[in-house]
Amino acid sequence: MHRSNGGASDQSITGSDFLQLDTAEAPPGGLAAWLARRLREAIGDGRLPVGSRLPATRVLAADLRVSRGVVTDAYQRLIDDGHVAGRGRAGTIVVAAPLTAPPPPPGRAPDRPKQPETSETPESVFAGRPGAEAFDVLRAAPARIDLSPGVPDLAAFPRAAWLRAERRVLSTLAAPSFGYGDPRGTPALRAAVAGWLARNRGIRADPADIVVVAGTAQALGLLSQVLRADGVGAVAVEDPGSLGTRQHLRHWGMRTPPVPVDDRGVRVDALHRTGAPAVLLTPAHQFPTGTVLHGARRRALMDWAAAGGLIIEDDYDAEHRYDRPPVPALRALLTDRVFYAGSVSKLLAPALRTGWVLAPPRHRDALVDAKRFADLGNAALPQLVLADLMESGEMERQLRTLRRRHRARRDTMIAAIRARLPGAVVHGAAAGLHLLVTFPERPGLRDADLAAAALERGVKTQPLSWHAQRPGPPGLVLGYAATAPSAIDDGVTAIAAALRDLT
Repeated sequence: MHRSNGGASDQSITGSDFLQLDTAEAPPGGLAAWLARRLREAIGDGRLPVGSRLPATRVLAADLRVSRGVVTDAYQRLIDDGHVAGRGRAGTIVVAAPLTAPPPPPGRAPDRPKQPETSETPESVFAGRPGAEAFDVLRAAPARIDLSPGVPDLAAFPRAAWLRAERRVLSTLAAPSFGYGDPRGTPALRAAVAGWLARNRGIRADPADIVVVAGTAQALGLLSQVLRADGVGAVAVEDPGSLGTRQHLRHWGMRTPPVPVDDRGVRVDALHRTGAPAVLLTPAHQFPTGTVLHGARRRALMDWAAAGGLIIEDDYDAEHRYDRPPVPALRALLTDRVFYAGSVSKLLAPALRTGWVLAPPRHRDALVDAKRFADLGNAALPQLVLADLMESGEMERQLRTLRRRHRARRDTMIAAIRARLPGAVVHGAAAGLHLLVTFPERPGLRDADLAAAALERGVKTQPLSWHAQRPGPPGLVLGYAATAPSAIDDGVTAIAAALRDLT
């Protein structure tokens, strides 16, 4: 392999011997697919490591003696799969390796697979009611295709933009900024979040009212402490609704009475009957059904809150919409009765552990105290980098990129479901990072058994029953944001095979 001699920092790989490619191996009429496959294999086995730059399309086309369109098509397939990204003048950069290793070359025996670090079997992962460790066990379970919901496109993380922002921050950061700071978060990020919420969610917020937290999970813990100190012992939750959210509230001593959700959102009449003084909602894109809270239900909910109820608004997936107009946040309509929680976990990455909370005025000081005594505040440097990205417009550019990619992957999943799972009903396609698929024609089906059978075939997903407190139709919650289109189709095909075996 010949490497460019453009300097130590130049990782471009060029030359007529690039990856020992031989177009004679390509099937007739399949040059682009063949080239994309060979490049994907090289990324998977480390010959093209993350950070390396692919040859310019005109250079590789000339070396292979093919049209430039063939190379451009192959590169675009890798971009769509999230393995490479175009960086303008910097070229096309490898940003992520495939989740599964490519098959070994002909003539070489495959490596013996490593034993998984967990002793769980597919059946045991989904046996009984899910405990506190359910998500950890499922994440650790080996699988070739992961269709778990709630996972964003991690390959799309804007590494180059983050590095540029980090350099700008470090070049101007004064020494005292490395000390202890405001437990609410850095002034720069709170101001940037206020601007982001005004532009994208219609919320007018004073930066002084924003508390930066370690994601929505910490927000729920802090809010539970604040509410319990105020005499609140129950937070009603949507049903079906997020298992993880329910687990966090219960960990902090809250009861979680269920409130039914239908195609118009939460049933406010049923909320009245619970007697709960507070409710947690995902009104912009209800998890897992994908329902948007209907206008009439919003008005009824506002009346309930005005009469003394408190709302925790988890603005889940609000920015990730494709076929519908934006939905205003409840916080923008009723400041005094709504706690608002958001994060960058689905827009950038969960690993950043960065989110924010707005509390009603009477609870603001208690929330700040809870954050202060939890950890003295989030790490400052990532906050300042994130503030730079928000103020520079990079976050909006990231959102536009993700919407295009997610829409294509959603469309692939819907087409695969229609082709492979006739009779299945798709819910929540207009927004979000997942689809809910129910099987009304198979009332005796246990969706946990189907999830286990799919995992046996190497496909990871979650049964709808995990997220429900009351009996309901069988279903699966299928994430698509983090999976390449080809793997999405393979995953749905495996689920269809598992379903046939169960019936």
